[in-house]
Amino acid sequence: MQLNQHYAELKESYLFSDIAHKVSAYQAAHPEADVIRLGIGDVTLPLAAPVVEALHAAVAEMGVKETFHGYLPTEQGYDFLREAIRDYYAGRGIALDTAEIFISDGAKSDLGNLLDLFDTENTVLVPDPVYPVYVDDNVMAGRHIVYMPANAENGFLPMPPAGGEGALADIVYLCSPNNPTGAVYSREQLKVWVDWARAHDALILFDAAYECFVAEAGKARSIYEVEGAKDCAVEVCSFSKMAGFTGTRCGWTVVPQGIVHEDAETGLRQSLNRMWLRRQTTKFNGVAYIVQRGAAAVFTPEGRAAIEKNLDYYRKNAAVIAAALDEAGVWYCGGKNSPYIWLRCPAGMGSWQFFDWLLDTAHVVGTPGAGFGACGEGYFRLTAFGDAARTAEAAKRLTAALKTL
Repeated sequence: MQLNQHYAELKESYLFSDIAHKVSAYQAAHPEADVIRLGIGDVTLPLAAPVVEALHAAVAEMGVKETFHGYLPTEQGYDFLREAIRDYYAGRGIALDTAEIFISDGAKSDLGNLLDLFDTENTVLVPDPVYPVYVDDNVMAGRHIVYMPANAENGFLPMPPAGGEGALADIVYLCSPNNPTGAVYSREQLKVWVDWARAHDALILFDAAYECFVAEAGKARSIYEVEGAKDCAVEVCSFSKMAGFTGTRCGWTVVPQGIVHEDAETGLRQSLNRMWLRRQTTKFNGVAYIVQRGAAAVFTPEGRAAIEKNLDYYRKNAAVIAAALDEAGVWYCGGKNSPYIWLRCPAGMGSWQFFDWLLDTAHVVGTPGAGFGACGEGYFRLTAFGDAARTAEAAKRLTAALKTL
Protein backbone atom coordinates (compact mmCIF):
# COMPACT_ATOMS: atom_id res chain seq x y z
CA MET A 1 0.00 0.00 0.00
CA GLN A 2 1.15 3.55 -0.77
CA LEU A 3 -0.46 6.67 0.64
CA ASN A 4 -0.78 10.03 -1.08
CA GLN A 5 2.49 11.66 -0.07
CA HIS A 6 1.25 15.10 -1.13
CA TYR A 7 -0.77 15.29 2.10
CA ALA A 8 2.54 15.63 3.91
CA GLU A 9 3.07 18.86 1.94
CA LEU A 10 0.02 20.52 3.49
CA LYS A 11 0.41 23.06 6.25
CA GLU A 12 0.28 21.49 9.69
CA SER A 13 -3.20 22.85 10.46
CA TYR A 14 -6.03 24.87 8.97
CA LEU A 15 -5.93 28.64 9.59
CA PHE A 16 -9.17 28.76 11.55
CA SER A 17 -8.08 25.88 13.76
CA ASP A 18 -5.05 27.94 14.77
CA ILE A 19 -7.31 30.88 15.60
CA ALA A 20 -9.67 28.70 17.63
CA HIS A 21 -6.78 27.31 19.68
CA LYS A 22 -5.38 30.79 20.38
CA VAL A 23 -8.78 32.12 21.45
CA SER A 24 -9.46 29.10 23.65
CA ALA A 25 -6.11 29.54 25.36
CA TYR A 26 -6.78 33.25 25.91
CA GLN A 27 -10.23 32.60 27.38
CA ALA A 28 -8.85 29.92 29.67
CA ALA A 29 -6.31 32.43 30.98
CA HIS A 30 -8.86 35.29 31.10
CA PRO A 31 -12.27 33.75 31.94
CA GLU A 32 -13.69 37.20 32.70
CA ALA A 33 -13.07 38.48 29.15
CA ASP A 34 -16.15 38.98 26.97
CA VAL A 35 -14.73 37.97 23.60
CA ILE A 36 -16.53 39.02 20.40
CA ARG A 37 -15.77 36.92 17.31
CA LEU A 38 -15.60 38.65 13.94
CA GLY A 39 -13.34 36.05 12.40
CA ILE A 40 -14.95 33.07 10.65
CA GLY A 41 -17.53 34.01 8.04
CA ASP A 42 -20.43 32.00 9.46
CA VAL A 43 -23.91 33.52 9.37
CA THR A 44 -25.84 34.24 12.57
CA LEU A 45 -29.41 34.88 11.39
CA PRO A 46 -31.77 31.88 11.19
CA LEU A 47 -33.21 30.57 7.94
CA ALA A 48 -35.88 32.82 6.44
CA ALA A 49 -39.49 31.89 7.20
CA PRO A 50 -40.37 30.92 3.58
CA VAL A 51 -37.41 28.54 3.55
CA VAL A 52 -38.41 26.95 6.85
CA GLU A 53 -41.99 26.54 5.62
CA ALA A 54 -40.75 24.82 2.48
CA LEU A 55 -38.52 22.52 4.54
CA HIS A 56 -41.44 21.57 6.79
CA ALA A 57 -43.69 20.88 3.82
CA ALA A 58 -41.01 18.70 2.22
CA VAL A 59 -40.54 16.74 5.45
CA ALA A 60 -44.31 16.14 5.54
CA GLU A 61 -44.18 14.86 1.94
CA MET A 62 -41.49 12.37 2.92
CA GLY A 63 -43.84 10.91 5.54
CA VAL A 64 -46.58 10.03 3.05
CA LYS A 65 -46.29 7.10 0.65
CA GLU A 66 -47.79 8.96 -2.30
CA THR A 67 -45.36 11.90 -2.02
CA PHE A 68 -42.29 10.12 -0.66
CA HIS A 69 -39.02 10.75 -2.55
CA GLY A 70 -36.21 8.19 -2.70
CA TYR A 71 -33.14 8.46 -4.89
CA LEU A 72 -33.05 11.59 -7.01
CA PRO A 73 -34.17 11.22 -10.64
CA THR A 74 -30.78 12.75 -11.51
CA GLU A 75 -27.76 13.54 -9.38
CA GLN A 76 -27.68 16.89 -11.20
CA GLY A 77 -30.58 18.12 -9.05
CA TYR A 78 -34.36 18.41 -9.23
CA ASP A 79 -35.77 20.35 -12.15
CA PHE A 80 -37.68 22.72 -9.87
CA LEU A 81 -34.47 24.04 -8.30
CA ARG A 82 -32.37 24.15 -11.46
CA GLU A 83 -35.19 26.03 -13.22
CA ALA A 84 -35.37 28.52 -10.32
CA ILE A 85 -31.61 29.12 -10.60
CA ARG A 86 -31.87 29.48 -14.37
CA ASP A 87 -34.55 32.13 -13.88
CA TYR A 88 -32.41 33.86 -11.23
CA TYR A 89 -29.68 34.33 -13.84
CA ALA A 90 -32.21 35.27 -16.53
CA GLY A 91 -33.39 38.11 -14.30
CA ARG A 92 -29.92 39.59 -14.75
CA GLY A 93 -29.85 39.02 -18.50
CA ILE A 94 -27.83 35.77 -18.41
CA ALA A 95 -29.19 32.84 -20.42
CA LEU A 96 -28.40 29.37 -19.07
CA ASP A 97 -29.69 25.93 -19.94
CA THR A 98 -30.77 23.81 -16.97
CA ALA A 99 -28.42 21.12 -18.32
CA GLU A 100 -25.57 23.48 -17.38
CA ILE A 101 -26.67 23.80 -13.73
CA PHE A 102 -25.61 21.22 -11.14
CA ILE A 103 -26.89 21.24 -7.55
CA SER A 104 -24.22 20.64 -4.91
CA ASP A 105 -23.89 20.48 -1.15
CA GLY A 106 -21.94 23.74 -1.21
CA ALA A 107 -19.30 25.66 -3.11
CA LYS A 108 -16.39 24.27 -1.08
CA SER A 109 -17.10 20.70 -2.17
CA ASP A 110 -17.36 21.44 -5.86
CA LEU A 111 -14.29 23.68 -5.88
CA GLY A 112 -12.36 20.58 -4.88
CA ASN A 113 -14.33 17.97 -6.80
CA LEU A 114 -14.07 19.80 -10.11
CA LEU A 115 -10.35 19.07 -10.08
CA ASP A 116 -11.18 15.42 -10.86
CA LEU A 117 -11.68 16.58 -14.45
CA PHE A 118 -8.14 17.91 -14.87
CA ASP A 119 -4.77 16.24 -15.20
CA THR A 120 -2.38 16.70 -12.30
CA GLU A 121 0.20 18.08 -14.73
CA ASN A 122 -1.86 21.28 -15.10
CA THR A 123 -0.40 24.46 -13.62
CA VAL A 124 -2.75 26.33 -11.28
CA LEU A 125 -2.79 30.12 -10.82
CA VAL A 126 -4.23 31.49 -7.59
CA PRO A 127 -4.29 34.99 -6.08
CA ASP A 128 -2.30 35.78 -2.96
CA PRO A 129 -3.90 36.34 -0.46
CA VAL A 130 -6.20 33.42 -1.17
CA TYR A 131 -8.97 31.29 0.33
CA PRO A 132 -6.81 28.40 1.65
CA VAL A 133 -9.02 25.68 0.14
CA TYR A 134 -7.94 26.61 -3.41
CA VAL A 135 -4.35 25.88 -2.49
CA ASP A 136 -4.89 22.79 -0.34
CA ASP A 137 -7.09 21.08 -2.95
CA ASN A 138 -4.27 21.29 -5.46
CA VAL A 139 -1.47 20.47 -3.03
CA MET A 140 -3.32 17.24 -2.24
CA ALA A 141 -3.30 16.36 -5.94
CA GLY A 142 0.33 17.36 -6.48
CA ARG A 143 -0.30 20.16 -8.96
CA HIS A 144 2.15 22.99 -9.48
CA ILE A 145 0.76 26.21 -8.00
CA VAL A 146 1.75 29.72 -9.07
CA TYR A 147 0.75 32.75 -7.01
CA MET A 148 -0.22 36.15 -8.41
CA PRO A 149 0.16 39.05 -5.97
CA ALA A 150 -2.99 40.88 -4.89
CA ASN A 151 -2.08 44.10 -3.14
CA ALA A 152 -3.09 47.69 -2.51
CA GLU A 153 -1.42 48.74 -5.77
CA ASN A 154 -3.77 46.60 -7.89
CA GLY A 155 -6.74 47.05 -5.58
CA PHE A 156 -6.39 43.41 -4.47
CA LEU A 157 -7.70 42.45 -7.92
CA PRO A 158 -4.81 40.90 -9.87
CA MET A 159 -5.03 40.88 -13.64
CA PRO A 160 -3.63 38.32 -16.11
CA PRO A 161 0.15 37.93 -15.97
CA ALA A 162 2.10 39.13 -18.98
CA GLY A 163 4.95 36.69 -18.49
CA GLY A 164 6.54 34.15 -16.17
CA GLU A 165 5.03 30.88 -14.97
CA GLY A 166 1.64 32.49 -14.43
CA ALA A 167 1.28 33.18 -18.14
CA LEU A 168 1.46 29.41 -18.73
CA ALA A 169 -1.30 28.55 -16.23
CA ASP A 170 -3.99 26.07 -17.24
CA ILE A 171 -6.45 26.67 -14.39
CA VAL A 172 -7.11 30.07 -12.77
CA TYR A 173 -9.03 30.68 -9.54
CA LEU A 174 -10.90 33.97 -9.27
CA CYS A 175 -13.14 34.89 -6.35
CA SER A 176 -15.35 37.98 -6.55
CA PRO A 177 -16.46 39.43 -4.20
CA ASN A 178 -13.17 38.22 -2.88
CA ASN A 179 -12.57 36.21 0.24
CA PRO A 180 -10.65 37.48 2.17
CA THR A 181 -10.22 41.02 0.78
CA GLY A 182 -13.79 41.99 -0.14
CA ALA A 183 -12.58 43.42 -3.46
CA VAL A 184 -14.91 43.06 -6.47
CA TYR A 185 -14.05 42.79 -10.16
CA SER A 186 -15.78 45.05 -12.67
CA ARG A 187 -17.19 43.61 -15.89
CA GLU A 188 -14.38 45.29 -17.80
CA GLN A 189 -11.75 43.63 -15.64
CA LEU A 190 -13.36 40.22 -16.03
CA LYS A 191 -13.50 40.73 -19.80
CA VAL A 192 -9.70 41.01 -19.75
CA TRP A 193 -9.51 37.72 -17.85
CA VAL A 194 -11.94 35.97 -20.20
CA ASP A 195 -10.05 37.15 -23.26
CA TRP A 196 -6.78 35.98 -21.70
CA ALA A 197 -8.19 32.56 -20.80
CA ARG A 198 -9.56 32.01 -24.30
CA ALA A 199 -6.27 33.06 -25.89
CA HIS A 200 -4.24 30.78 -23.56
CA ASP A 201 -6.57 27.74 -23.59
CA ALA A 202 -7.03 28.14 -19.84
CA LEU A 203 -10.04 27.56 -17.61
CA ILE A 204 -11.32 30.02 -15.00
CA LEU A 205 -12.86 28.60 -11.83
CA PHE A 206 -15.00 31.54 -10.70
CA ASP A 207 -16.08 31.48 -7.06
CA ALA A 208 -19.20 33.64 -6.80
CA ALA A 209 -20.26 32.59 -3.31
CA TYR A 210 -20.72 36.22 -2.23
CA GLU A 211 -22.34 37.60 -5.39
CA CYS A 212 -25.54 38.50 -3.55
CA PHE A 213 -23.70 41.32 -1.73
CA VAL A 214 -22.78 43.20 -4.89
CA ALA A 215 -24.82 46.39 -5.14
CA GLU A 216 -22.54 48.80 -6.99
CA ALA A 217 -23.22 49.50 -10.67
CA GLY A 218 -20.56 48.14 -12.98
CA LYS A 219 -19.40 45.44 -10.57
CA ALA A 220 -20.01 41.89 -11.79
CA ARG A 221 -22.10 39.35 -9.88
CA SER A 222 -21.45 36.59 -12.41
CA ILE A 223 -18.63 36.02 -14.85
CA TYR A 224 -21.29 35.18 -17.43
CA GLU A 225 -22.08 38.88 -17.63
CA VAL A 226 -18.99 38.91 -19.86
CA GLU A 227 -19.17 37.82 -23.48
CA GLY A 228 -17.15 34.69 -24.15
CA ALA A 229 -17.12 33.46 -20.54
CA LYS A 230 -19.22 30.42 -21.38
CA ASP A 231 -16.30 29.15 -23.46
CA CYS A 232 -13.76 29.24 -20.63
CA ALA A 233 -15.31 29.64 -17.17
CA VAL A 234 -17.04 27.45 -14.60
CA GLU A 235 -18.98 29.34 -11.92
CA VAL A 236 -19.47 28.00 -8.40
CA CYS A 237 -22.07 29.52 -6.09
CA SER A 238 -23.70 28.80 -2.76
CA PHE A 239 -26.80 29.32 -0.64
CA SER A 240 -24.60 29.58 2.47
CA LYS A 241 -24.13 33.33 2.61
CA MET A 242 -27.08 34.22 0.37
CA ALA A 243 -29.66 32.38 2.49
CA GLY A 244 -27.92 31.20 5.65
CA PHE A 245 -27.39 27.61 4.50
CA THR A 246 -23.99 27.17 6.17
CA GLY A 247 -25.46 24.35 8.25
CA THR A 248 -28.12 23.23 5.76
CA ARG A 249 -25.67 22.78 2.84
CA CYS A 250 -26.69 23.55 -0.70
CA GLY A 251 -25.11 25.30 -3.67
CA TRP A 252 -24.80 25.08 -7.42
CA THR A 253 -22.17 24.96 -10.14
CA VAL A 254 -22.58 26.13 -13.72
CA VAL A 255 -20.59 24.13 -16.28
CA PRO A 256 -21.36 25.59 -19.72
CA GLN A 257 -21.86 23.24 -22.63
CA GLY A 258 -19.59 25.49 -24.70
CA ILE A 259 -16.42 24.37 -22.91
CA VAL A 260 -15.02 21.69 -25.20
CA HIS A 261 -11.34 20.78 -25.28
CA GLU A 262 -9.49 19.06 -28.09
CA ASP A 263 -6.19 17.38 -27.26
CA ALA A 264 -3.45 18.67 -29.55
CA GLU A 265 -1.73 15.29 -29.76
CA THR A 266 -4.57 12.77 -29.87
CA GLY A 267 -7.35 14.92 -31.30
CA LEU A 268 -9.68 13.70 -28.53
CA ARG A 269 -12.56 16.15 -27.99
CA GLN A 270 -14.11 16.26 -24.53
CA SER A 271 -17.02 18.27 -23.18
CA LEU A 272 -16.41 19.54 -19.65
CA ASN A 273 -20.17 19.53 -19.04
CA ARG A 274 -20.51 15.86 -19.98
CA MET A 275 -17.41 14.95 -17.98
CA TRP A 276 -18.78 16.69 -14.89
CA LEU A 277 -22.14 14.96 -15.29
CA ARG A 278 -20.35 11.61 -15.57
CA ARG A 279 -18.26 12.40 -12.51
CA GLN A 280 -21.29 13.39 -10.45
CA THR A 281 -23.38 10.37 -11.42
CA THR A 282 -20.48 8.16 -10.35
CA LYS A 283 -19.36 9.85 -7.12
CA PHE A 284 -22.32 11.89 -5.86
CA ASN A 285 -25.85 10.89 -4.88
CA GLY A 286 -27.19 14.42 -4.96
CA VAL A 287 -28.58 16.84 -2.39
CA ALA A 288 -31.58 15.76 -0.29
CA TYR A 289 -35.03 16.53 -1.67
CA ILE A 290 -35.93 18.35 1.55
CA VAL A 291 -32.92 20.68 1.26
CA GLN A 292 -33.56 21.37 -2.42
CA ARG A 293 -37.16 22.37 -1.65
CA GLY A 294 -35.87 24.78 0.98
CA ALA A 295 -33.35 26.21 -1.50
CA ALA A 296 -36.02 26.68 -4.17
CA ALA A 297 -38.05 28.76 -1.71
CA VAL A 298 -35.22 31.31 -1.73
CA PHE A 299 -36.24 32.32 -5.25
CA THR A 300 -39.95 32.85 -4.57
CA PRO A 301 -41.12 36.47 -4.16
CA GLU A 302 -41.59 35.90 -0.43
CA GLY A 303 -38.21 34.20 -0.19
CA ARG A 304 -36.39 36.93 -2.07
CA ALA A 305 -37.90 39.63 0.18
CA ALA A 306 -36.92 37.76 3.35
CA ILE A 307 -33.41 37.00 2.08
CA GLU A 308 -32.83 40.62 1.09
CA LYS A 309 -33.84 41.72 4.58
CA ASN A 310 -31.23 39.37 6.07
CA LEU A 311 -28.57 40.58 3.64
CA ASP A 312 -29.33 44.18 4.60
CA TYR A 313 -28.75 43.20 8.23
CA TYR A 314 -25.22 42.07 7.38
CA ARG A 315 -24.63 45.07 5.10
CA LYS A 316 -25.43 47.36 8.03
CA ASN A 317 -22.94 45.45 10.17
CA ALA A 318 -20.29 46.04 7.51
CA ALA A 319 -21.11 49.75 7.49
CA VAL A 320 -20.75 49.92 11.28
CA ILE A 321 -17.28 48.33 11.14
CA ALA A 322 -16.27 50.56 8.22
CA ALA A 323 -17.39 53.67 10.11
CA ALA A 324 -15.20 52.70 13.07
CA LEU A 325 -12.18 52.30 10.81
CA ASP A 326 -12.94 55.59 9.08
CA GLU A 327 -13.04 57.36 12.44
CA ALA A 328 -9.69 55.83 13.36
CA GLY A 329 -8.14 56.67 9.99
CA VAL A 330 -7.35 53.03 9.18
CA TRP A 331 -7.12 52.02 5.51
CA TYR A 332 -9.40 49.19 4.38
CA CYS A 333 -11.20 47.77 1.36
CA GLY A 334 -14.35 45.66 1.08
CA GLY A 335 -17.48 46.08 3.12
CA LYS A 336 -19.48 47.91 0.48
CA ASN A 337 -20.15 44.99 -1.87
CA SER A 338 -18.92 42.29 0.47
CA PRO A 339 -19.43 41.02 4.02
CA TYR A 340 -15.66 41.19 4.58
CA ILE A 341 -13.58 44.20 5.60
CA TRP A 342 -9.86 43.94 4.82
CA LEU A 343 -7.86 46.45 6.82
CA ARG A 344 -4.22 47.44 6.96
CA CYS A 345 -2.84 46.69 10.41
CA PRO A 346 -2.09 49.97 12.22
CA ALA A 347 1.22 51.07 13.71
CA GLY A 348 3.18 48.80 11.39
CA MET A 349 2.02 45.66 13.17
CA GLY A 350 2.16 42.25 11.54
CA SER A 351 -1.05 40.28 11.08
CA TRP A 352 -0.63 37.91 14.02
CA GLN A 353 0.79 40.70 16.18
CA PHE A 354 -2.38 42.72 15.53
CA PHE A 355 -4.50 39.62 16.22
CA ASP A 356 -2.93 39.26 19.67
CA TRP A 357 -3.11 43.01 20.36
CA LEU A 358 -6.77 43.27 19.36
CA LEU A 359 -7.75 40.20 21.37
CA ASP A 360 -5.90 41.45 24.46
CA THR A 361 -6.87 45.12 24.16
CA ALA A 362 -10.45 44.95 22.84
CA HIS A 363 -11.37 41.27 23.26
CA VAL A 364 -12.26 41.17 19.57
CA VAL A 365 -11.28 38.29 17.26
CA GLY A 366 -10.59 38.67 13.55
CA THR A 367 -8.52 36.78 11.00
CA PRO A 368 -4.82 37.54 10.38
CA GLY A 369 -4.20 38.31 6.72
CA ALA A 370 -0.95 36.34 6.76
CA GLY A 371 -3.06 33.20 7.12
CA PHE A 372 -4.28 33.74 3.56
CA GLY A 373 -0.83 34.03 2.01
CA ALA A 374 2.39 36.02 2.04
CA CYS A 375 0.74 39.09 0.49
CA GLY A 376 -1.74 39.12 3.36
CA GLU A 377 0.96 39.94 5.89
CA GLY A 378 0.24 43.29 7.52
CA TYR A 379 -3.50 43.00 6.84
CA PHE A 380 -6.48 41.73 8.82
CA ARG A 381 -9.99 40.50 7.97
CA LEU A 382 -13.17 41.29 9.87
CA THR A 383 -16.55 39.80 9.03
CA ALA A 384 -20.01 41.40 9.04
CA PHE A 385 -21.82 38.12 9.73
CA GLY A 386 -22.09 38.68 13.47
CA ASP A 387 -25.01 39.73 15.65
CA ALA A 388 -25.81 43.42 15.12
CA ALA A 389 -25.57 44.41 18.78
CA ARG A 390 -22.34 42.50 19.24
CA THR A 391 -20.91 43.98 16.05
CA ALA A 392 -21.75 47.48 17.27
CA GLU A 393 -20.04 46.73 20.58
CA ALA A 394 -16.99 45.34 18.75
CA ALA A 395 -16.81 48.48 16.61
CA LYS A 396 -16.99 50.64 19.72
CA ARG A 397 -14.16 48.68 21.33
CA LEU A 398 -12.15 48.79 18.11
CA THR A 399 -12.42 52.58 17.91
CA ALA A 400 -11.38 52.99 21.54
CA ALA A 401 -8.46 50.59 21.17
CA LEU A 402 -7.13 52.23 18.02
CA LYS A 403 -7.14 55.63 19.72
CA THR A 404 -4.56 54.33 22.18
CA LEU A 405 -1.97 53.75 19.45
